[in-house]
Order: sequence, then structure tokens, then C-alpha cells
Amino acid sequence: MTVAAFTLGLTGGIGSGKSTIANMFAELGAGLIDTDLIAHQITGPDGIAMPAIEEEFGSEFILASGAMNRQKMREHVFSKPDEKNRLERILHPMIRAATESAAKDTPGSYLIFVVPLLVESSSWQQRVSRILVVDCPEETQIERVIHRNGMTRAQVVAIMQTQASREQRLQAADDVIVNQGDLNEIRDQVRVLHRKYLLYSK
Repeated sequence: MTVAAFTLGLTGGIGSGKSTIANMFAELGAGLIDTDLIAHQITGPDGIAMPAIEEEFGSEFILASGAMNRQKMREHVFSKPDEKNRLERILHPMIRAATESAAKDTPGSYLIFVVPLLVESSSWQQRVSRILVVDCPEETQIERVIHRNGMTRAQVVAIMQTQASREQRLQAADDVIVNQGDLNEIRDQVRVLHRKYLLYSK
């Protein structure tokens, strides 16, 4: 794909603050492409993935709005690797195509791809110039997601166990933003990295 000379992959565990930090970079002029948002669009009402999902999994996974029933699908594939692979075979090529299309049309001094499972994906690690990990203590992640999504602690922990560990993400990182919840402190970290990325993008 033809994109900016410098591209950044931004990732972090659930509840780490990826979206908040990505938006801070966007305010400074970076182009933003959120693969989670793309996934929601293609599985929303009239989304391009919906006919294949209905054919593969059945109408019981489709809401009256025409969107994928995410909660039902999440419960269905959560502990079934084969079913998860079936879903990913539908979604991943479509997400990749939509991402590549967006990369050609998104303005910015450089491009940031927000990819929740970047460390888990060897292909994504090869497609970006640098990897930025948003890091915070696991207990903080759990508390944030419980507060934000209304999940139980057990549900949040179960999701985290399907993701790369904190140590694995930090090992893959070229840069790290530590999110302790202080927005001013985070903005300072973002500004420092933004200046560095502008130099890389020249």
C-alpha cells in the first residue's frame, strides 16, 4: 500500500487508553486510521461483511438493525478457536482492504494505525515503521473497563487473557506512553513523541 513515508502502529491492552492518546496525536496533525472502527463499520447495518457472516454463522447472529450481534458472536467464538478463525477469515481481508484504502486518503504529517491486537499479528508488525505501546498497570485496565463497559471483573480478566501480555507488548514496543490517568502528563509524552515522529517523517 502507498502510504506516508513514516507510519506508526499504536496498540495497548483493553482499557489502556489507546483511543484517547490516538486522538491527542490527531489534534497535533497526525492522520488516524482505527482498525477497530473499521471493524465496527463493516459489521454494522448494511456493512460489507454482513452477508458473509449471515451465510457462515446464521441469522441468529444478526440483529434486527442488520448489524452483527457482537455480544452473541463474542460469546460464541470466545473459547472456540475454530469458530474465531472462521470469523477472522471473513473480517481480516475486509479490514485490511479498508485500511489500505483509508491509508491512501487520510491526510496528516504521518499516519497512525490504531490496532488493538498489533502485537498478536506478525503481519501488522511488518507493516509499520515503529510500534507505540500505551502501557498501564493491569489492575488499572480492569478498573477502567469495569467502569466503562459495565463488565464483571471475571469478564475483563478473561478478555485480557486472550490478548498479549503486558510484558509481550513492552518487548515489541519501539516507544511507550505510560498512562497513569493524568491527561496533562500524557499530553506531554505525546508532544515529545510527535516531535520525534515529525523528524522521522521528513
